[in-house]
Amino acid sequence: MASLQSFSSLVAVVPAAGVGKRMESTCPKQYLKINGLTILEHSVLKLLSHPDIAQVILVISEGDEYFTGTSLATHSDIIIVYGGNERVDSVLAGLKAVDETKNHWVLVHDAARPCLESKDIDALITSCRKTNHGGILASLVRDTMKSSDSKLQVTGTVERSILWHALTPQMFETKLLINAIEQALVDKALVTDESSAIEHVGLPSLLVAGSSENIKITRPEDLALAAFYLTRINKDNLCE
Repeated sequence: MASLQSFSSLVAVVPAAGVGKRMESTCPKQYLKINGLTILEHSVLKLLSHPDIAQVILVISEGDEYFTGTSLATHSDIIIVYGGNERVDSVLAGLKAVDETKNHWVLVHDAARPCLESKDIDALITSCRKTNHGGILASLVRDTMKSSDSKLQVTGTVERSILWHALTPQMFETKLLINAIEQALVDKALVTDESSAIEHVGLPSLLVAGSSENIKITRPEDLALAAFYLTRINKDNLCE
């Protein structure tokens, strides 16, 4: 396994080829705007503002009509790759564009998570470096959790102290993650995030506590909440 004890910089992969049907929007959700910037710009520029992240590999769909209208289109630290039908296909395309000889470790971040905070990136990188294991940002479940049957009737209460919301970025050794995803696809396993592929091949993932405000914008009502969080994050940064 490649050591994380020392590195010059990291690369982040951002899959952004989805259409976001649940947003009920005329354009893909990553191109909706909050405070004058697209969701995608907020997400990518946050990554690039971190001192340990030198480059973002941005995975968009072929024929994307919106990307050239963003500030990211001419950014020197962004590489464009075309994605596939599913998120996992886009992630794999992005990973294969990483120069493994220089970037042994990689972060993967959802395009629709614009409220990421630098301190959480710090925590993830520090934890992975300390243990030399890959890991994910996550937040503990706060609500009472119920299980149900096919008739949507409650079958029990689930112990919430061991339940976490999986967030991004998720950080793993580049080659290991590529191999895990490819194996999961061969096995027709469900891959909803990078950790699920790592879990499928029996390898560990660290849980690194991150802010629950690092929401994934999925539905129309999420926009107002994200705008509120971003305003607060920006104010906090001005005070530092």
